Amino acid sequence: MAFKVLLDVNILLDFVLQREEYQRAYTLIEWATTGKIQAFITPSTVHMVAYFVGKEFGDWQTKEILLTLIGDVRVIDIGQDVTISALHSQMVDVEDSLQYYTALHHRLDYVITRDRGLIQSAIAILPACTPEEFIKSNT
Repeated sequence: MAFKVLLDVNILLDFVLQREEYQRAYTLIEWATTGKIQAFITPSTVHMVAYFVGKEFGDWQTKEILLTLIGDVRVIDIGQDVTISALHSQMVDVEDSLQYYTALHHRLDYVITRDRGLIQSAIAILPACTPEEFIKSNT
């Protein structure tokens, strides 16, 4: 069975904008496309990607890119109860807590991020790791 993973916004930005970590992001998107993993994002990730990609490519191309991405990466909802739990959590970074608690709520297996603060805040039931760590442990 494929691992269910939450992809942090920087993973998608690395992929779409072909930033320094492009190759690892490409591998993760390829794994999602081929079913090796089930990849998920939140609506706020869609929003942030749209903002940065829109600045680079314009509105129409951004829509096409996002529609292609969500063909292989599912958008999962956050909801009020999860939001409240995240905001009451010990996690200092609000964005991180919202992403992490959404992944917890949906019983995902990993959060994949380059955010060291999020990785350090993760608990054993839902580990967070870098793309490099995840790829290395699953090849």
